[in-house]
Amino acid sequence: MENVHVLTRQPDNSGDYLPYGQLYSDNNEVSHTHALVAQLQKTLELNKLINMFSAEASRLVQFAGLQFHSTEGVIEMAGSIREGKNYAFDLVVDGERLGQLIYFSQNLTHFAKQKLAKLHSVLVYPLRNALMFSRVKKLATKDALTTLNNRSMFDDSLYRKLERSRRHHRSFGLMLLDLDNFKQVNDSHGHQVGDQVLIDFANILTESVRGTDTVYRFGGDEFAILIDDDNFEVSHILATRIKKRVHEHQLLNYHSVTTSIGFSLSNANDTPCSIFERADKALYTAKRDGRDCYRTN
Repeated sequence: MENVHVLTRQPDNSGDYLPYGQLYSDNNEVSHTHALVAQLQKTLELNKLINMFSAEASRLVQFAGLQFHSTEGVIEMAGSIREGKNYAFDLVVDGERLGQLIYFSQNLTHFAKQKLAKLHSVLVYPLRNALMFSRVKKLATKDALTTLNNRSMFDDSLYRKLERSRRHHRSFGLMLLDLDNFKQVNDSHGHQVGDQVLIDFANILTESVRGTDTVYRFGGDEFAILIDDDNFEVSHILATRIKKRVHEHQLLNYHSVTTSIGFSLSNANDTPCSIFERADKALYTAKRDGRDCYRTN
C-alpha cells in the first residue's frame, strides 16, 4: 500500500511539523465522523446542515467557500468566499442525485478529495432528509400553480404580524384582490388559459410590491398582500401600480380581466378576523362600485 505523508501547519513540541497521519489518526477520523453524524441528525434545515458540514470539512481541507446546488436552490455556507478554483462533487444516494457540492479552493489534492468523499458519504442521508423536509414544507405553504404563499401561510403570517404590531405600536396594511371577469375566461377558453391568467396576475403582484411586502393566493382568483407600512398613501400607490400593469398586460387585456381591490390598515385592537373583515368589506364595495377600482375601510 502506498504511504502518503502530508505535512500540516501544526508543529509538535520540538517545533517540527507533524505528518498528517499523526495529527489526524484513523481513530480520530472515526471519532470525528461519529460526531459529525450526530450533529447532522439534529436538524432538517438545509442552511444549518451545510454550515455544520462545512465546519467539519474545514478541519480536513482548506477552502474559501462552499455551496450546495439542488432543485431547492443554492445554499452557501456562512462566510463563503468565491476565491480560487471551484471543485464540484455530485452527491448521490441510493441512485438518487441530491445535488452538487462546490468548493472554492486554491488547490484540492487527490488526498484531500478522498477525505472529502468520506465526509460526503456521511452527509448524503441527513441531506436527503433535509431536502425532503424542504419540499414538504413548500407544499404545505406554497400555492402549486403560482408559487405564491398560500392561505395557510397567510393565516400564520397575519397572526404573527398582529403580534409584532402590538409590541412595536406600528400598523400594517392588508390588501385583498380578486379578478374581474375571470369566470368567463375559464368558461369560454378553458382552465389552461385561466391558469395562465392567474400565473401572470401573480407575477404582476410580485413585481409591484416592495421587498418588505408579501403576496399570497387563497385559491381561485383571490389574492392578498400584507403591506409593511402604516400609511394609507402607500396602499394607494401600490393599488394604482397594480391596476396600471393589469391594464397594460396583453393577455389580461385581451380577455377584459381587471382587478378589484380592498384595503384596511390594522389597529391596536385587531384580531385576524376583524382586519380581514374590514378589507373584505372594502373589496365588496369595489365590486359594487363597478369593479376595476380600489376601496379602503
